[in-house]
Amino acid sequence: MTLHSLIDPLIDASFKGFPHHSAPLLRSCIGQQGWNVLQGDLPLPLAVVKREVLQHNLAWMQDFASARGLGLAPHGKTSMSPQLFRHQLDAGAWGMTFANVTQARIGVAAGAQRCLIANQVLAEVDLRGIDDLKHRHPELRLLFFVDSAAQLELIEAWRQRHPAAQAFEVLLEIGMPGGRTGCRDLPQALHLAELLHDSAAVRLAGVACYEGLAATGQTAHDVAYARQWIERLQALARACDEQNLFDTDEVLLSAGGSAIFDLVADGLKPQLSRPVIGLLRSGCYVTHDQGHYRRMMRAVTDRTGCGSGLQAALEVWAHVQSCPEPGLALLAVGKRDISYDWDLPTPLLVCPRGTHELQAAPTDWQISQLNDQHAYLQGPAPLALQVGDRVGLGISHPCTTFDKWRWLPLVDRHYTVVDALVTCF
Repeated sequence: MTLHSLIDPLIDASFKGFPHHSAPLLRSCIGQQGWNVLQGDLPLPLAVVKREVLQHNLAWMQDFASARGLGLAPHGKTSMSPQLFRHQLDAGAWGMTFANVTQARIGVAAGAQRCLIANQVLAEVDLRGIDDLKHRHPELRLLFFVDSAAQLELIEAWRQRHPAAQAFEVLLEIGMPGGRTGCRDLPQALHLAELLHDSAAVRLAGVACYEGLAATGQTAHDVAYARQWIERLQALARACDEQNLFDTDEVLLSAGGSAIFDLVADGLKPQLSRPVIGLLRSGCYVTHDQGHYRRMMRAVTDRTGCGSGLQAALEVWAHVQSCPEPGLALLAVGKRDISYDWDLPTPLLVCPRGTHELQAAPTDWQISQLNDQHAYLQGPAPLALQVGDRVGLGISHPCTTFDKWRWLPLVDRHYTVVDALVTCF
């Protein structure tokens, strides 16, 4: 696995959405073909990313973090696209975040020199994988989360069998009762911090949390909810600092999913006895969406006055394949092609058959159901659709749309393909 093989792989007709009769092409050659989605040059269904919107989101989020003196470590699990990793790093990201060692290997191969694994690493094969990465990439800084003495015991047991291995840099994760991972209270976390500091197998580099699970998009609730997280994070960081438990010259404090990142951002730079680097880990911002995160972004823009904020760059296009009864059209797209875990897709645009003209979908249309390969579009009868029309769908939760595609065309405002993205799920 090399940078070149990840950034410029060969794409062929075994990738859904790739033209059936095209010869295999390097990714770097796809933008030279002159293909256009609305002209029918690519088979549907097809997920596309809009170039200008993508560029806006990359700049907007980097500016948001930089203006607050924070680093951005975007969560790569959103796209698992080496090309997008490069765009995020080139835009100024401090590093990248991943969910596991397999993902981190892709990020390192794509050029990331700082990585967070926002998860508990404990299996021997994964610890060995991190150690191997650090030996092959001496400039690499790779940290992961720890939240229990049991996890530390597994790390120490592996290190005893591999005494030549470097100590692992870790972040102590603080959680909430009833939440996901993380120590449940300050005494438990502080005791673990003492164990980490005393261990030769690890170096305690900072504190982290994940605050996104119970965000609602209602500011009154979310402000109080986020405050709880930041108070816990800061209390633990200050206690560790006062007891001199950090093992690095600078302290990393990290939070920030993609829902209420603005509410935790200002709490990531408390005054400690050594320099603090605050890191936001938001990932879905890169393409945003038309559902869950759009609702969340409305609240963010209201709180921050930051203009239009993030915009949806990811769409999935499909043919109308049947109009079997009044008020119902079946689209040739389903659970294998588009996310449905948070919300069903939203009809956005229509391109009538035989034309290249885009029309806004009526607001009273909805996708009521998805099968593996079918979407049920319903609206007042008669629907202004016919077999062969194309419908562009907005998505909710980009993570679970990206993972259904091995490649995605990057398109301009006219839906001409100008480049391509490849995913590594």
